Amino acid sequence: MSEQLLLGIDVGTASSKGLLVGADGGLVRRAIREHSISVPRPGWVEHDAEQTWWGGVRALCRELLGPGDAERVAAVGISGIGPCVVPCDAGDRPLRPAILYGVDTRAEAEARELSERFGAEAILARGGSVLSSQALGPKLLWLSRHEPETWAATRRWHSANSLVVARLTGEWVLDRHSASQCDPLYDLGAEDWAYDWAAEVLPDLVLPPLAWPREVAGVVGAAAAVATGLRTGTPVVAGTIDAWAEALGVGARGPGDLMVMYGSTMFFVLIATAPAADPRIWTTAGTEPGSLTHAAGLATSGSLTAWLREICGEPPFADLVAEAAAIEPGAEGLLVLPYFAGERTPLLDPDARGTITGLTLRHTRGHLYRAALEGIACAARHAFEALSGGAPVRAVAVGGGTRGRLWPQLVSDLIGLEQELTVETLGAAYGACLLAAEGVGLVPAGSSWARTAELIAPRPELHSHYERQYGLYRELHEATVGIQHQLAWEEQR
Repeated sequence: MSEQLLLGIDVGTASSKGLLVGADGGLVRRAIREHSISVPRPGWVEHDAEQTWWGGVRALCRELLGPGDAERVAAVGISGIGPCVVPCDAGDRPLRPAILYGVDTRAEAEARELSERFGAEAILARGGSVLSSQALGPKLLWLSRHEPETWAATRRWHSANSLVVARLTGEWVLDRHSASQCDPLYDLGAEDWAYDWAAEVLPDLVLPPLAWPREVAGVVGAAAAVATGLRTGTPVVAGTIDAWAEALGVGARGPGDLMVMYGSTMFFVLIATAPAADPRIWTTAGTEPGSLTHAAGLATSGSLTAWLREICGEPPFADLVAEAAAIEPGAEGLLVLPYFAGERTPLLDPDARGTITGLTLRHTRGHLYRAALEGIACAARHAFEALSGGAPVRAVAVGGGTRGRLWPQLVSDLIGLEQELTVETLGAAYGACLLAAEGVGLVPAGSSWARTAELIAPRPELHSHYERQYGLYRELHEATVGIQHQLAWEEQR
């Protein structure tokens, strides 16, 4: 009998990626589809869910599945950006563009209102996180208030992975990890919806059934089989949010394991044993029953370097990395606050704004690129200090930003953190494949396919320099935060 295969697809911010792997985790085939975000207003960040999410999945399936492969696919796993929300009709067709995760800050007023109604401490105690632009509850409330006609037509609401699962299977299921980011609508201790609070916030809100990410949500239906090339009846697991799937894919699933994701945003997932009391970070359900994670995220990272590349005439990233690597630490007096889309952990400040300080006529695009990476690394240290509380961790670095090595090296230097790089950096789709394999029993629960390839260690000789630079970074933010807010308010008037 031919080897069984797993299909994993990840719907990302800037692209969707698909993998076909064997039951041993060996790569058979990969594919990618680039796409773009929409920013129709300041603070709004959206995707066309029909074309970007479902259209990308259809195209990836067609590219990945060769002759006879569909019959060998034992299960499908889906991961995606989140928490996001797209309202849909009864046929799971989107009624408006999808509202993205914490980078979309439109529901700040609703977040403040709900915090006042229930109390920030009560929300933290019950749901694990205070309300911020990352929380989904305020965004659902925003939809009901600002787009009442769309809300009245809504029969189901989805995040990225649940929409794809629904289009494949016809089943409306949300994984428990994604649900735990729907604050204040989820009860972390009960591992279930906070039905009383949900009824108070949105009395007409219908809540989907919940499943753990590796549980089978349904099977591929006839229409989806025609659209994708998959075999009718192929099991599809519930899946989860991309960062948590990626943590699984690189073997970060034991207490004290930390995944450091280098992507459009920088994100941290720490496997925990108890809820955190720090309101600056998020405690969420993990990917398996009884598990917890602490998470932190920046608002811009790879998206900032992409912006810089664009305004520099779009030279190859490899050229920018090489130019930046040739410049001395400190970028000859440049300092960047990377808050170009506000900031998440630990500032929780949607009105924070980016700053470039120290510019002179001698500075080049290489200086700017290095300063941007060092600014992101300073922001990563600021977030990490809140996340870890100084406790030792085992860190695994993932994401496209690890390819040039300069960015993760600077993070190691600024934090003093050793990071592992795995042999295969296949992303969240790899974790989705692992969830699918666990869901149908091809591998035991708690398995790992990850193998360490190399270590990125902090450079002791740079410690004193980066300690000074981090101190200046913190001082620059304190000195300019009032101006940042004033400019943000003027922009929004």
